Amino acid sequence: MNKHMFVVCAYKESAFLEECICSLEKQTVPSEIVMITSTPNVYIEQIAEKHHIPLVINHGVSGIGPDWNFGIAQCEAHLVTIAHQDDTYEPEYARTVMEQYEGNKDALIIFSDYGEIRNTEVCDDSNLVGIKRKMLFPLRFKCFARNRFVRRRILGMGNAICCPAVTYVLDNLELPIFREGLKSNLDWETWERLSRKKGAFVYIPQVLMHHRIHEESTTSELIHENKRSQEDYEIFVKFWPPFIAKLLCRMYANGEKYNEV
Repeated sequence: MNKHMFVVCAYKESAFLEECICSLEKQTVPSEIVMITSTPNVYIEQIAEKHHIPLVINHGVSGIGPDWNFGIAQCEAHLVTIAHQDDTYEPEYARTVMEQYEGNKDALIIFSDYGEIRNTEVCDDSNLVGIKRKMLFPLRFKCFARNRFVRRRILGMGNAICCPAVTYVLDNLELPIFREGLKSNLDWETWERLSRKKGAFVYIPQVLMHHRIHEESTTSELIHENKRSQEDYEIFVKFWPPFIAKLLCRMYANGEKYNEV
């Protein structure tokens, strides 16, 4: 069994797919890469062939949740990172994650700090990222990384964990990991469920990947279509009474506008 694997979830014809794959190939400690798609096409097939990456087609139910669950199911590894096709990973990402795993065998998830790529401009210190770093600060300490109360208080104020920066410790998780049916908050909903479990949320306070924000991203589309607010409320009420959840939703919506391009 591999120690760590990247699974690339390819969708339609992303102009950034090959850049993502190249960043995975430049890891200082190599990890096996597999690509999955529920939208097979010549573009994806050619990139997989060019980089000698196995391509597995999801012929079942498609969608973000089903595709992520399908991708993880293709991996025989202790650690799996779902690499989003628009994002890039720093060369030390895999090595750092594996080192953290060796010192935290009870980890549920291991995740790093991140920066942004807004179209073509790289930014590691935006206002939104800065707020998330402050929210996650307690998780720098091992005692708090394993403290369910602290984890839930952090998540109860919003989703501070960047999904593509997360590695899943499959030895300590039950499959499937993601709840299917949600479109924007399936990662936040997963962190909420995992926050109730025994084990660690291991936070690496280093920028080890960059999340791309652009007009064609799923996040941007959902914000333009106003489809996030209902799911935001659904998550907030897992932490707070309804009247507080509604107030937080209004505040959270203002922050989400930053993700529009």
